[in-house]
Amino acid sequence: MTNKDNIFTIPNALSFYRLLMVPVIIWTLVSHNRSLFITLICINLITDILDGFIARTFNMSTEIGARLDSLADIGTFLLSISGFWIFERDFVIENRIAFLLVFGFYLVPQFISLVRFHRPTSFHLYTSKALGYIQGIFIFTFFVFGYWNVYFYFMVVASCLADFEVLLVVLSVSKLRSNAKTIFHVLKTKDHDAL
Repeated sequence: MTNKDNIFTIPNALSFYRLLMVPVIIWTLVSHNRSLFITLICINLITDILDGFIARTFNMSTEIGARLDSLADIGTFLLSISGFWIFERDFVIENRIAFLLVFGFYLVPQFISLVRFHRPTSFHLYTSKALGYIQGIFIFTFFVFGYWNVYFYFMVVASCLADFEVLLVVLSVSKLRSNAKTIFHVLKTKDHDAL
């Protein structure tokens, strides 16, 4: 159940923190401060896990919280990709097809959502939640411990599948809502606006 009235919650504060960190992380990229970039991106990833956990556990989910979380997720995702380009350019170029797939599958549903609904998605599908963990683990382990080939390709496949489901939902609904769960939930719902 979504509580639409109370916006002053810990999960919302954590999402707002991640949004506030966007310009700071951009500065770490511009100044080529790799260690601070890694630290702040990892904190963003941890706060992303915490805000979702707290919201679900203590029934603090709000519509604005879902939107804040989605905007913060977009910022963290784009900054992570930028971090790879700035600090690990050779790795990105060597694996350019994989990165283009991840980036492309992510951007297409967001672009369609912006065109159709004038804002990015905030569905919080189960696959998207799982993908957040998968990508977060990849980013953290890559920058802290190094490259693991098998997990990288697992992350790429998971990213494409999860974002393809987001695309299907964007194309299926007539109005954006949060917490749609799965494409099957959307298709079973007679009134797509009731998501």
